[in-house]
Amino acid sequence: MIKAFAFLLLLVDFVSTPSQAKLSILQPQPAAGFNVSHVQSAGSCSYTVDITTSCSSTRYTRDQISISFGDVYGNQIYAPRLDDPSSRTFESCSTDTFEIYGPCAYQICYVYLYRTGPDGWKPESVKIYSHNSRAVSFYYNTFIPSDIWYGFNLCQNASSSHRQSAYGWFIYVLVGLLVSLLL
Repeated sequence: MIKAFAFLLLLVDFVSTPSQAKLSILQPQPAAGFNVSHVQSAGSCSYTVDITTSCSSTRYTRDQISISFGDVYGNQIYAPRLDDPSSRTFESCSTDTFEIYGPCAYQICYVYLYRTGPDGWKPESVKIYSHNSRAVSFYYNTFIPSDIWYGFNLCQNASSSHRQSAYGWFIYVLVGLLVSLLL
């Protein structure tokens, strides 16, 4: 009976491990077909965006940096130029805070950065705060390629995460039933 219980615990660990591994290897990607022309002009909500530049980035950058983020419902917020070399924006080992206004969004589930220029730039992370949703962080820790939107889109995973959660609970209930039958 102890062997059966140990086997069931091993089964639960095996079944739950792959979904955890997927979360830990999440890396920014180029945004194929991403378009900022769908941005609504109404600016009724404010967002606080903290961008931390990596210590392994260039000491400073003269590059033009833009950001776009939004929710699963198509609410898109866009700031065309965050950079300002005269104010020492995006220096290595620093965090810059921006107030960005745009349409009201629900839970932010994607963020893309756009860089153009000769210097290069390596953000560590982007954290977005809103009154309508919980704060969300995206970890880059990689140099942003030039002239392409680059980042994360977790929106398509929003509905699948609910299914994964339900699947995980189903496995736990199944294992619990098997254990009670064996005891």
